[in-house]
Amino acid sequence: MTSVTSVCVYCGSAGAVDPAYRDAATGLGRLLAQAGINLVYGGGRVGLMGLVADAVMAGGAHVTGIIPEFLDKYEVGHTGLSELIVVDTMHTRKQQMMDRADAFIVLPGGFGTLEELFEVLTWKQLRLHDKPILILDLPGTDGRGFWEPLTGLLNHIIGQNFAKPETAALWQVITRLDDVLPALRAAPPPAVPVETKWL
Repeated sequence: MTSVTSVCVYCGSAGAVDPAYRDAATGLGRLLAQAGINLVYGGGRVGLMGLVADAVMAGGAHVTGIIPEFLDKYEVGHTGLSELIVVDTMHTRKQQMMDRADAFIVLPGGFGTLEELFEVLTWKQLRLHDKPILILDLPGTDGRGFWEPLTGLLNHIIGQNFAKPETAALWQVITRLDDVLPALRAAPPPAVPVETKWL
């Protein structure tokens, strides 16, 4: 069983998206706060990012936002957080988000969300960490999971032998908010020794 006190959430900053995804972001934030789990995220005040952070803050849990200076200058940094850390680069941002979290949850998002997911998956494959990764694939108003095409691609990569079958254990797909906390609790504690220290 994994002891999770902080979760890093990757998600989009776009605002004009399916209301179902916006509701999911707020719902996840409420769920984390009710469980006393702190949030680590990219520090934005807009889109799903802002909704998750606002819901966690409203629920009384701690929120750490980590944002690169150039984005903060565009005034997209969330000034109402428990803690907003302004860093020099995107690389520093992602490193600190990874270091400060006990687990990762992925909501709908764009290119940046995909990049963060694939990097944290690759880090886990390379034994840079052994933390749970949950892909939250809640349905949109069309009834389809946002990440269905992605999970199909991941399975295709494995099926074409570009990744080993055991890599499918690197992540878990969750299709209901109610399954998030049980999945975090059921995840085995980190057992893979880190072979390369994160620099």
